[in-house]
Amino acid sequence: MNLAICLLLARRFVEKSQIREVVEGYHDLSDAAFERTFERDKDELRAMGVPVETGSNSALFPDEIGYRIRRKDFELPPIGFTQTETAALGLAATVWESATQAEQAVSALAKLRAGGVDPDPERLAGLAPSIGAREPAFAPIWAAVAERVAVRFSYKGQPRRVQPWAMAYRRGSWYLVALDLDKGERRTFKVSRIDAEVVRLGKPGSYQVPAEVEMDAVLAGLEPGPADAEAILAIRDGRGADLRRRARPVDAEGVPCGFSAFAVSYSRTGDFVGEVCAHGADVVVLGPPGIRRSVIAQLKAVAGGRK
Repeated sequence: MNLAICLLLARRFVEKSQIREVVEGYHDLSDAAFERTFERDKDELRAMGVPVETGSNSALFPDEIGYRIRRKDFELPPIGFTQTETAALGLAATVWESATQAEQAVSALAKLRAGGVDPDPERLAGLAPSIGAREPAFAPIWAAVAERVAVRFSYKGQPRRVQPWAMAYRRGSWYLVALDLDKGERRTFKVSRIDAEVVRLGKPGSYQVPAEVEMDAVLAGLEPGPADAEAILAIRDGRGADLRRRARPVDAEGVPCGFSAFAVSYSRTGDFVGEVCAHGADVVVLGPPGIRRSVIAQLKAVAGGRK
């Protein structure tokens, strides 16, 4: 990366001696080590599609070879975004609550603004869903899905070896769809129930999701069935968009200032309690009493575990 930045910012060819002087990581290498490292780094840049050009700054001394990366060869062509796409990009930057994803969102916003696009997350605050990614296994599982790397972990105390296919966020929880290598069957795992370190097996790109698998249909299977119960929730104004989508406004007593009351349907009590808890102080359960007690108990358990 340091070499790419050096060559990209240079207006003229940069000679090897200058590169060794200014690029961090080359300073303390021996002559032989520098030559090996420099050649390796150039090869890696070219393998990634970054064209490293060689040439001379002097017509009189063409043997004095230097290096550079021309912007027009390196940069993507101009990309335009519609108003809707710009809003979606800005919204995406507000979604992640985990530190890892927040760092990536900040970087993405900086790149968008550098390209002349200025999505303002503050203007989208009222639309921002609350998607947590606090499960310890989330980051390594997410990386394994993206890189197509098989992994090993313990799930509810049982060892599992899987090929991760996709992840989905449903009802306040993250789920992993994967091929169970030991059973030879597709399985769905609740990420919060992975109770041991996720260990990578093999190299990236070692498998592909079978073409006959319709992932949209698989993920649709994570949706709840027909609702058989209803709860009355007070949702903070401008928050809880995922709950509001399947809710209807109602009149209710005990609604805090800045909140509105909604009747929200659900099918599975445990999943619904987790979904409500994921919204923290933005949602207050007004009824029924059983759901209210379960939510309070789960929030207290989480608060106690963080002390």
